[in-house]
Amino acid sequence: MSRDHVQSAGRPASGTGTSTGTAVTPDGGAETPFLDLLARGASPEAYEQPVLLARAEGRPADRIAALEHAKLLALRVRADLEGRRRREAELSALFETAHDLAGLRDLDAVLQAIVQRARSLLGTDIAYLSLNDPVRGDTYMRVTEGSVAARFQQLRLGMGEGLGGLVAQTARPYVTDDYFKEDRFQHTLSIDAGVRDEGLVAILGVPLMLGPHVIGVLFAADRRARVFEREQIALLGSFAALAAAAIDTANLLTETRSALAGLEHANEIIRDRSGVIERASEVHDRLAELVLRGGGVHDVAAAVSEVLDGTVEFVETGAAPAQPLEDSGAEGHAVRHGDDWIAAVAAGGELLGALVLRGQPGLDPVDQRTLERAAMVTSLLLLARRSAAEAEQRVRGELLDDLLDARDRDPRLLRDRALRLRADLDATHVVLAARLDGRATDAEEEADARRRLWAAASHLAATRHGLAAARDGGTVLLLPLGDGDTATDVARRTARHLGGAVHEPVTVGSSAPVTDLFAHPDTVAAAYGEGRRCLDALRLVGRLGDGAAAEDFGFLGLLLAGERDVAGFVERTIGPLVAYDERRGTELLRTLDAYYACGMSPARTKDELHVHVNTVAQRLERVARLLGEDWQDPARALEIQLALRLQRLAAPNRH
Repeated sequence: MSRDHVQSAGRPASGTGTSTGTAVTPDGGAETPFLDLLARGASPEAYEQPVLLARAEGRPADRIAALEHAKLLALRVRADLEGRRRREAELSALFETAHDLAGLRDLDAVLQAIVQRARSLLGTDIAYLSLNDPVRGDTYMRVTEGSVAARFQQLRLGMGEGLGGLVAQTARPYVTDDYFKEDRFQHTLSIDAGVRDEGLVAILGVPLMLGPHVIGVLFAADRRARVFEREQIALLGSFAALAAAAIDTANLLTETRSALAGLEHANEIIRDRSGVIERASEVHDRLAELVLRGGGVHDVAAAVSEVLDGTVEFVETGAAPAQPLEDSGAEGHAVRHGDDWIAAVAAGGELLGALVLRGQPGLDPVDQRTLERAAMVTSLLLLARRSAAEAEQRVRGELLDDLLDARDRDPRLLRDRALRLRADLDATHVVLAARLDGRATDAEEEADARRRLWAAASHLAATRHGLAAARDGGTVLLLPLGDGDTATDVARRTARHLGGAVHEPVTVGSSAPVTDLFAHPDTVAAAYGEGRRCLDALRLVGRLGDGAAAEDFGFLGLLLAGERDVAGFVERTIGPLVAYDERRGTELLRTLDAYYACGMSPARTKDELHVHVNTVAQRLERVARLLGEDWQDPARALEIQLALRLQRLAAPNRH
């Protein structure tokens, strides 16, 4: 190198600069330029400049030798300072990591910080940490820093596979400056593919130890060949120790939290059990008090509602969900039905009703038993009430027997007896004949079924302010007709109720509505005969377990009805045509009569009536609108023809 070139590269033009080179003054010591370089933290290459400059200036040999010696001392000082700074940084990083560990809240965050600091201090392209999986017997990636390959981040290494598997198996650090040339560990396709995707060459791995056990591996790696120094291996080992401590601390915290949670849960269970026991004791006291003071089933439901903090109500057998009620009666326990609980109220195999707890799907077992006890108390109350009511039922049966047999014709005495039984004979009633249609295996079973039918019918009559009596192998009921009810409605509802109560089909025939029973008590006997005929008709046509009245049988109802209600049959069948002709002066009845007489032929009908065929068609369209589109069905047509004939016989001068 020429002297001019050295001066231009290593000395400022003024001759006193402190750039990459430092001028050596005649009176300056050899250490001066190197002290300046140390102060500025210059790179190791800059320490050659003072020597080169002295040689270029032709300085004496002893001066150059002094500079060489000062340079070596300065580089040694620089290396020592660098080591101290690096050590200080390492200690600072370890201190910060220990501080993070002391305030451990999130294990993943602490492990991520350890990996980040290891990568930064070792100056590697990537750092990562794997943990052993004792269940699967391998090790898997937990945290990575600097990784760019998805396959690498999802690697699992078997024990002894890859460098990490070797570290996990032997509990010793391992390092390689060229992974793919290394033969100390087992290469696998999946691991090599992941390492190749990441582009790694030099890899250092140290074990994470908890006592004598390896729980994972901490790695530092470069994408170029590199030799890791002992100090770097020791530093990574220190980070690994902190990582292991963090994992151990986290595990202890988890166990502690789990134990605390378990204790808290146990305390909650104890508190809850105490509350449940107190509630059970409270409901026991309330139920005992209710029984002693003669309370009813609804009082029991109200008391249980308060204790269970819900809505409990008593429902009759027919109003409760059928299947849950049967299941509860069979099992002897309350059963869940949607968000409700059903507890059967039963006695001697007979279902008397149910206690229904509304909107409590998660019922406690002790509260469930409380509901079941309440159902038992309810059944006892019902049985007590039944024993007291049986006398009343016998009296009701005697009154109905007298009405049927017409033994007591004094209206005043009938009224007094009815008032004592809370039966309003001034209201409109229907007389129902009910008969069991189940298959009894012997006479004793049949007699028992009849007794249960009579008991259920008597209970129904008492609740409906009616009368009931056993007669002719079945049961007869006198029930008031409610607003909007028909005889058919009452018959069908009674069949369902009695069938559900005795668990066998019960067929019910009803009379037409009857009134003024005080003045005409013999009406009851005639109505009972009509109900019996309807009952026999139902059984004849195979409608067992159903209910019906004479009006349900069309023109056959005329044969079943006690008073042959011809006018009612005509009104129900062709009443709209009669009203239309009277209101508008048309001849729909005459046209329909001629239509049937002419074999339902419009062409012959128009000749019979001496009108145009279109007139016949228009009239028949009007008939269809008034009677319904099914007016020409065979069964309906038969009833219409019979009604036309009866109407013509009743008013012969109108046609």
